[in-house]
Amino acid sequence: MTDRAAILSTLETQRAELEARYRAFDAEQLANPCTESEDPDGEPWTPKDHLAHLLRIEHAFLAMAELTVSGDPEPVRIGGPGATWAEKIAKVHRDNEAQVRQLHERSLDELLDELNAARARTIEFIDGISDEQLAMPIPGAPWGDGSIGGVLQANAGHERQHLAWIDAGLTSH
Repeated sequence: MTDRAAILSTLETQRAELEARYRAFDAEQLANPCTESEDPDGEPWTPKDHLAHLLRIEHAFLAMAELTVSGDPEPVRIGGPGATWAEKIAKVHRDNEAQVRQLHERSLDELLDELNAARARTIEFIDGISDEQLAMPIPGAPWGDGSIGGVLQANAGHERQHLAWIDAGLTSH
């Protein structure tokens, strides 16, 4: 696991990059579909839809970390007990689609404000736990190195990946 200072620095640096990149998009770019939904019944996503998705994942990763610290043996609550990985991923895609549709009409400023508030809660959580807790594995978490710190830091890489998909999608559409 990366140390606390590196985790915090990575999260701060990437969030600043994400916000700067989004503020550089014009209104037409923000509203243009740029990628296909991974839900077979979903609609193409705009850059703003990707932002709504990032908000969902920030909340989800923090909830998993909080559940782990509280002693929950199954903090990754995707698909229910006994679900196969394929069933879990299909549920994630359906839930992602529902989230972006629910927040589709929010403005860029509203989405960025919500995302920044969620990141502040993530930072507050990191600041409030010990190094031992930061290194605890999140049972069932395939993100980062699987530790609380690694999963929370994975938010930064997740943001970079979505920016790359948006750039590629806007270029090709």
